[in-house]
Amino acid sequence: MTSPRHPAHTMDEFRVQLRRHGLKATRQRLAVHEVMMQLGHASADVVSALLAEKDSKISTPSVYNILTQLADCHIYARRMSATNKMFFDIDTARHIHLYDRENHEFHDIVDEELQLLVSQHLKRRRFKGFSIENIDIQLIAHPTKKRKKV
Repeated sequence: MTSPRHPAHTMDEFRVQLRRHGLKATRQRLAVHEVMMQLGHASADVVSALLAEKDSKISTPSVYNILTQLADCHIYARRMSATNKMFFDIDTARHIHLYDRENHEFHDIVDEELQLLVSQHLKRRRFKGFSIENIDIQLIAHPTKKRKKV
């Protein structure tokens, strides 16, 4: 079951999170967050392109640095595409991802039953020399129908 949920933080909540991490609510950080609230998942290139459409003068490397810093603070999460491109996710709550390898897009899947089954199964397993700290499920797929060109 896919869901369009993107429990994005409001700008006020985002400002509070920045303060918690000792970061200032700069014009650049706020602009990046505004775009991420629209997209949910995105690479720095996509965020940078949307900012450029809004006449923002934030460079792509600066956007990447902002997104990385926000992910380091756990305000955003990181997602890796099948082509090893870094994407960022505004939703840090535990959820499953469906990665569309043809269109290079992430979609959230809300399936608490599946997550619970996997978690319970892995709790019973031991991996010599390792301790599981998180479970991140990413399904890689391709569309079954071609998209209509807009």
